[in-house]
Amino acid sequence: MRNHLECREKPHEGVHHHGCISLCGFFDEEGGVIMVRINGKDEAAAGMVLQEYLEQQQYPKDGIAVECNERMLPKSAYGSYVLKDGDVVEIVSFVGGG
Repeated sequence: MRNHLECREKPHEGVHHHGCISLCGFFDEEGGVIMVRINGKDEAAAGMVLQEYLEQQQYPKDGIAVECNERMLPKSAYGSYVLKDGDVVEIVSFVGGG
């Protein structure tokens, strides 16, 4: 069973910390933090909806693709896909140039 504890820390207003999310308490039954590997880094994002994670990390709405567990996710799934413990996610941004 997963428990969500409210974060009692004051958010950093006006400051963006790339790679830092404000989930303060998703734990497994043994009290370990539930982790998702995103772009090669372990993140405490399990239980979070993918779209919320993308917005929190300030990813652009267009120009990205998301692969989860070696499968491309359609953009229509971003708002309903809940990140799970052990998920491996790659977020790729497209950059134009010439």
